[in-house]
Amino acid sequence: MSYRQNVLDPLINNNPITVQILGLCSALAVSSSLVPALIMSIAVIVVLAFSNVAVSLLRKLMPNSIRLILEMALIASAVIVVDELLRAFAPEVSRMLSVFVGLIITNCIVLSRAEVFAMHNGVGASFLDGVGNGLGYSVILILVASCRELLSTGSLLNYQLLPLRADGGWYVGNELMLLAPSAFFIIGLLIWALRSWRQQQVEKPEFSELAKEHREAF
Repeated sequence: MSYRQNVLDPLINNNPITVQILGLCSALAVSSSLVPALIMSIAVIVVLAFSNVAVSLLRKLMPNSIRLILEMALIASAVIVVDELLRAFAPEVSRMLSVFVGLIITNCIVLSRAEVFAMHNGVGASFLDGVGNGLGYSVILILVASCRELLSTGSLLNYQLLPLRADGGWYVGNELMLLAPSAFFIIGLLIWALRSWRQQQVEKPEFSELAKEHREAF
């Protein structure tokens, strides 16, 4: 895979949310408005890039028996630094994101890229893979947050785009968009749209030997 593919492939062809179905927890929790989604996106990109580079640099020195523990320690170190920087320079956003920045440690995307890619590739490719997967995550998170904020309040980043009826306009905000399950519906629609457009992303059912025998019997 070329360096260009490392960055571009996770945007659509192998998106961590819509194709790999990873990182959904934070996509549901912080996507009610655009500001926390943007900050979370930047945080995930930074953590992914750092952890991939660190794991790639140390991959030949890590004992196999404690490999995952060391990877988690590297990821946790990056998350702690990002969390402290947010508390120092953006306390309001830090309070808005609450515990979810810290939970990047458990984000499946971060550990999967460290284990699947960075452990087997050089520093440059690993860095670009981290940035690419962070961008792929960010694109979906920002799309979901934009839809939820616009449909719930009629605004984006405090700019009123749809005039609310309460202020003499015509739009009635949909408060259901403020609830986390609404993100499931939007992500589901995005997955449906992408797989309708790109048929190769449609999952092909695989049958076990028992299922095959059962199917043949009937």
